[in-house]
Parts: sequence; structure tokens; C-alpha cells
Amino acid sequence: MAPPANRRPGHSRRAQYSSFFGYLAGVLGALIGAVLLILSIRNPGLFSGAQSAATEAAEPAGSASAVTRRAGRDIFSVLEGYVLAGSRYDKLNRELKQARSELAESKAIKAENRRLKKLLTIVEDDPEPVAVSRLTGSSAASSRRYATIGVGFRHGVRDGMPVRSILGIVGRVLQTGPGSARVLLVTDTQSLVPVRRAQDDVAAFAQGRGDGTLQVRLIDLGVNPLKKGDILVTSGAGGLYRTGIPVAVVTELTPDGAQARVLSDPAATDYAIVEPISIGPETEPASANEQQASGGATDSER
Repeated sequence: MAPPANRRPGHSRRAQYSSFFGYLAGVLGALIGAVLLILSIRNPGLFSGAQSAATEAAEPAGSASAVTRRAGRDIFSVLEGYVLAGSRYDKLNRELKQARSELAESKAIKAENRRLKKLLTIVEDDPEPVAVSRLTGSSAASSRRYATIGVGFRHGVRDGMPVRSILGIVGRVLQTGPGSARVLLVTDTQSLVPVRRAQDDVAAFAQGRGDGTLQVRLIDLGVNPLKKGDILVTSGAGGLYRTGIPVAVVTELTPDGAQARVLSDPAATDYAIVEPISIGPETEPASANEQQASGGATDSER
């Protein structure tokens, strides 16, 4: 009589061993995962070496995908331009006429500022960038907001250095490897940047909300002077970011400040500029809140 096709494991010693070792591997995997989770919570820097190695290994693939994303955006931009060419031309023509008058006014103001600085013997030099690299990737689905750039400590990049694009602040270097670095984006909930309104000295702190926007909280509470469309720039408090780098634009007012949209969107940023930490003899001592804002990371994250 032929044996049944669906015999239970109890009929075969080999099947019993296979089931036993399968359960044993599952239990051991769960125990190892629990141990690693506890170690990462108690000592977050324990696996920094492994994270750097993983970032280095993924950096070539990230660079290739960044090139592909740029090519895809260019194709869609061309198609969109054909469809919306007429309406955009009228809008751009109106904006161009307005921009010409504002440009003439801006040139006059810059000439006046140069004359006044010359009289006061004030010299301002923009810092030389430490490195320029392609932004190879950024976290889109995670609750934390990180990005990866293709330069590391071999190129002079160090932890804490500001990272920006041509449009504004992107974040700061959180972890550095030999040929790549991890960047904490300004939209992360652990990021806190001291800012001010571009046209005056209304000071505030901009904290990431984890969804691509910032929560702006005024230092001096009272009547909220902010308005929709106001541009926020770095104030230079704390000595991490230099003064005057664009950060965000106000989109919605709140009782203690506003919500703002980041000007330098990591998803649309191709190249990032790493700048030296802006600490000089003229930097004023920062308060405790400003020091926290300039660092923007918790003790456990360090």
C-alpha cells in the first residue's frame, strides 16, 4: 500500500529535526533582535560604525539613483512646459517687469551698504565651502528626516558642519564616514535652527515637524508680527549657521509664531554645499536656548 502524500512530521525524523531547528532559529532571531534593540536604546552611538559602513556601501547606488531622478524630473518638466507654456509666459512676463524695478532698488541698496561698510571699515567675507557633493538620498517614508551626501572626512567634512543648497539651508552633518556623510535635515523633529525675519530682526526658533515643514516659535511673545509670505533666514545665534542663509517661507500663522515651508526641499535638491561652522571672535555668547538651537540634537542622539 502506497504511503499517503501528506504525512505528518511525526512520521519522519528528518521532518522533526527540520521543524525543531526552524523554531529554534526563529526564537534565536527574536532574542538577538531584542538584545540589539536594547543596546541601541541604551547606547545610540554603539552602531555608528555599522551605520557609516552601510552608508558607504549604499552611496554608489544612491548616486546612480540621484542621476536617474534628475533625468526623470527633466523629462516631466519639458512635457509640463509644453502644456502650460502660454499661461506661464504671461505670468513670467508680469513678474519680470516687477523684478526689474525691484532689482534696480536692490542694487541701489547694495551700493549704499558697501559705501557705509567702507566708511565703518567693516569687512565681510563669505566662507569658502568645505566640499560640494551630490545629495544622493533622503528619507521620505521614515518619521526621522535624514539625507546622505557623497563626501566624508577624507574631504574635510566634520560632524556639525552646516549643509546648504543654492536655495537655502538643508541641515547639518550628523555622522561622517570616509567618503559619505549623514545629514540631519532641518525638517527633522530634533532639528532647531535660530532664525529671524529677513527684513528686520524679529527673532525666532524654527523646529522641524517631521512632515517637510517647520514650526516657528517667536522668542518675544506678544503680538505676532509675522505675515504669510515672510522669508526667514538664519540669525547666526549660537555660532553654527552663519547669518543670512534662507531657511523657509511663512505659510500659516499660529498664536506663538507660524508654520513655514522649507525653501530648500531635499527631494528637489541635486547638489549640497558643506560650509565650515560659523564661529568667530565676534560671535556673542549664546544663551542656553540658543546653544540648544545651534546644536539641534538631543544628548541621546549624540
